Amino acid sequence: MEPDQDLQIRLISDPLSYYTAMLNDIKKARDYIFLEIYRFRNDPVGVRFRDYLVKKCQEGVKVRLLIDSWGASSGFSFFQNLADAGGEVRFFQKVRLNWDLFTRGHRRDHRKILVIDDDITYIGSGNISGYALNWRESMFRIKGGIAKKFKQVIVENFRIHNKYFYDKLSYTRQIDYKGLEILRDVPSIPFQPVKKKYLQLINAARREIIIETPYFLPGSSLRKALTDASARGVNVYVHVPKKSDVGIMDLLSSKYYGELAEKGVQFFFFLPQNLHAKLFLADRTCFVVGSSNFDYRSLRYQHEICLSGEHKGLVRQLINHMNETRKESEAFNYEHWLHRPIIQRFFEWLLVPFRHLF
Repeated sequence: MEPDQDLQIRLISDPLSYYTAMLNDIKKARDYIFLEIYRFRNDPVGVRFRDYLVKKCQEGVKVRLLIDSWGASSGFSFFQNLADAGGEVRFFQKVRLNWDLFTRGHRRDHRKILVIDDDITYIGSGNISGYALNWRESMFRIKGGIAKKFKQVIVENFRIHNKYFYDKLSYTRQIDYKGLEILRDVPSIPFQPVKKKYLQLINAARREIIIETPYFLPGSSLRKALTDASARGVNVYVHVPKKSDVGIMDLLSSKYYGELAEKGVQFFFFLPQNLHAKLFLADRTCFVVGSSNFDYRSLRYQHEICLSGEHKGLVRQLINHMNETRKESEAFNYEHWLHRPIIQRFFEWLLVPFRHLF
């Protein structure tokens, strides 16, 4: 069976819409709810989700919650009622004062996965937080049997939530489902499946590459692949926010905009608000969607989750989303970049050697 026939996939760009959809699906859960998330804030949005999960626990539904300890912005006390109701709550890799504070503290669980009853999966860019309500996101509601595969991903990360050493080859092995691929990144130099997939698709592209990312700071191999693609006649478009939620990333990225634009890469700055979507589309056929940013830190140091492959229904939605993003964006001005302030150039020069830290 082709993925188009087996899976119903819907792209949701508006946070309020996907929060509503998630809560409606949580309300209908009968067996289990597994959630792995980077940020789960103690704010009105987070309180609403937590209270729904507590209610489902009280109804006998199995609830597992894995939250990154750095990104959570909420402590265990916030989830005490959930634990008291029988829910399993784990914080991923708690930051502790020890000999490898920097190394260990830098490796975060940046995934966003919700799986309900072997039938519904949400993956994408969105956290559970009210501060992002007006952002442009990319969340995917997937109905179909692939939910069992994503459930296993969460179960496996539960096992290593407090472990530093584990079999990274096993935890980055590709998971296949009827022509689609689930790509799992863990902090690693030799095992970087998402980066390898990007390189594979960029090098194979013949007509067009479109990227949406909140932070554009790829390593040298990806930058070269993009400029090589442009040199052979591929239209390379990169959508980024005019102003992201991490100002230092905007400053770091600015150094590369002009260098890549000079070699044919076309940048567009989204104007209305923060663009937090994480999307990749090659030749309007092959996609990579999920939690990975197009930057050095995400691809090397973080636990990420992506879905890759071909799915005609999803590709149509991606094209519509990207066209809408482009309409509300301004093109990069190379001449303006050449004449940017000296102080900006100085900080670019100063910070770029530390780009993998941000």
